[in-house]
Amino acid sequence: MSSSTRISVVGLGYVGLPLAIHLARHFDVTGYDIDSGRIAELREHRDRTDEVASDDLRDTSLNLTDLEESLAGTDIFIVTVPTPVSEDKKPDLGAVRGASEIVARNLSEGNIVVYESTVYPGVTEDVCGPILAAGSGLVCGEGFFLGYSPERINPGDREHTVDRITKVVAGQTPDVTSRLAEIYGAVNNGDVFQARDIRTAEAAKVIENAQRDINIAFVNEVAVILNGMGLDVLDVLEAANTKWNFLPFQPGLVGGHCIGVDPFYLAHAAQAVGHNPEVVLAGRRINDDMGPFIAGEIASRLNGTPARILILGLTFKENVPDLRNSRVVDIVEALRTMGHQVDVHDPHADADEARALFEIDLLPTLQDVASYDSVVGAVRHREYETLQGVDLARLLASDGLLADVKGTWRQVDLPAGVRRWQL
Repeated sequence: MSSSTRISVVGLGYVGLPLAIHLARHFDVTGYDIDSGRIAELREHRDRTDEVASDDLRDTSLNLTDLEESLAGTDIFIVTVPTPVSEDKKPDLGAVRGASEIVARNLSEGNIVVYESTVYPGVTEDVCGPILAAGSGLVCGEGFFLGYSPERINPGDREHTVDRITKVVAGQTPDVTSRLAEIYGAVNNGDVFQARDIRTAEAAKVIENAQRDINIAFVNEVAVILNGMGLDVLDVLEAANTKWNFLPFQPGLVGGHCIGVDPFYLAHAAQAVGHNPEVVLAGRRINDDMGPFIAGEIASRLNGTPARILILGLTFKENVPDLRNSRVVDIVEALRTMGHQVDVHDPHADADEARALFEIDLLPTLQDVASYDSVVGAVRHREYETLQGVDLARLLASDGLLADVKGTWRQVDLPAGVRRWQL
């Protein structure tokens, strides 16, 4: 590969944008997204996902576009679009199919099309390949070639960035695999694992997050058990973690667009070959039940009467603005169904997006709010970690309940008159 190799990254979300920025330091790169608003923001050096700094957007040679014709002349396409699930928890490949149709219209002889989107084994070759062939008139495996390199972006993680992690690559032929290893190796100093084939790489990705989901489900179930015994799960985990091979997972809400979604792709693949994925689906069920469980524990401590409750945090994880598949909303909805008045504050979330996705009007500030019967620490944002006992007490009414879902204030001394419950 030379610096004149032209690469187009299709989809500029939290995965595609950082990858495109890093690739542009070594190759001629075009970043394409169908969202004109997204392109306009990036051209103004603003990334709503907070994955790329303004200075990096200002200094990059990346060509940003929402014009499909700008993809003409590409040598290698990298597709990084989301793969959510439908309401009935089935894989939704709509974005992948749509991106494949766009690429197909701009495909030339000898091009390579790489997918980074999380899918079940077989999607790249059995779903995307035919779409590319039909739209381009080229023969898959002869006129153009397929590749797969699963994304491993962890939103908000400044340590495990795309240039510091191992990239798995697989191509339709050994030569394609080698070329992909060279491209990605230019970004991360050659830290590339060449998988046996595309299906192997697809399977590796889908089990990575399923494994994490199952491990969190275990500690969530333990938390429910210990809660019934009057034991603090974090105290128990702290003791258990002293064993050299104990896995340090924490209980809590499991949302987002990876861990809360990918196991359903694995389950779909399992069911397609006649296997009932009991462990995988049990993990999903346990984790999806945590929001209502937490709401029930809070409500049981509020004397059974309608209460004013303040939820701190709405995004799917700490210190990111992403609201997609946030499970905090499960707590909000359950408490409201029980008749409680629930307000929500989140310094990282976009107010318009919260309203559009969940019909939740975020409090703009915590100033001048007080006398809540309960304050619920749902997301461990850095802004909440600095709150001290006096700050928390100011938000609560006399005999108010602090419900600490994430153990954010475990070590904080609370004034008299403040009750504490934590998961």
